[in-house]
Amino acid sequence: MKHVTIYTDGACSGNPGPGGYGIVLLYHEFRKELFGGEVETTNNRMELLAVIKALEALKEPCQVTLYSDSKYVVDAIEKGWVFKWKKNSWMRNKKEKALNVDLWERLLPLLDFHAVRFVWVKGHADNVENERCDFLARQFILQQTKSQ
Repeated sequence: MKHVTIYTDGACSGNPGPGGYGIVLLYHEFRKELFGGEVETTNNRMELLAVIKALEALKEPCQVTLYSDSKYVVDAIEKGWVFKWKKNSWMRNKKEKALNVDLWERLLPLLDFHAVRFVWVKGHADNVENERCDFLARQFILQQTKSQ
């Protein structure tokens, strides 16, 4: 299985507001950058969508080390919260529904297809690839707001 390193970030101008995501995929000497976004969204949705889009870009099962500055995404996976939410009909507890269920349902099959290890990195802490993802996400937001 190929080992791919992925960095992702999501951003939002207002929360909700225009949002973007940035992705850096690394495999040996190969590098691919992806970006996109939505007109009206939240930061957490963009963080999740970045992970989804990155894993969807891989055409065969891979071992993946995925770096994200989103505690929401990393902790939900690594601490098993999302699997409990799903088991409990997408309820976080007896009173609170889980958010972004549509994206979690899109992500979970990708985690079965690839062997993914999530690693949290501190945002805006001079991690070159994380900063690049942030730049890509923010550039998308700027382009989006200029075209409206």
